Amino acid sequence: MKPAALFAVLALAGCATARSQGDAIPPMLAIERAAGLAPGGYPGTFVMTVRASGRQGSSLYLNSESDYRDPRNLSLEVRPVAQAQLESRLGAPAETVLLGRTIQVDGEARRVRIDFTVGGRPTGKYYYQTHVVIERGEQLRSVD
Repeated sequence: MKPAALFAVLALAGCATARSQGDAIPPMLAIERAAGLAPGGYPGTFVMTVRASGRQGSSLYLNSESDYRDPRNLSLEVRPVAQAQLESRLGAPAETVLLGRTIQVDGEARRVRIDFTVGGRPTGKYYYQTHVVIERGEQLRSVD
């Protein structure tokens, strides 16, 4: 068996084990496994403390690190429908209520390439982030 195929099988076996035990996956493990399966994603239940938030376009980002560029950061991209559902459930904007709280989210961690741009044009330099997209409010729940 080729090393890449063996790694994929072991990573998927780890995923099944983590989910069958009910263990939520911390950011560093999610990042490592998503990188190993790139360009594919790593499905699971992820746990993190929300240390920062930000907006780009219509999406809200909840981050596991105070600096979203930190290689240890797991970013949750909360799409508009999920934002509305969460605000309704929480009684306030998610970025306000969830800051400093530990949360769990069901989804798929995926490595995303982020290109540096100047004047709207790519410079050829880039880095990677790991994102979990949240389409529905029920994907996210508070642990504390």
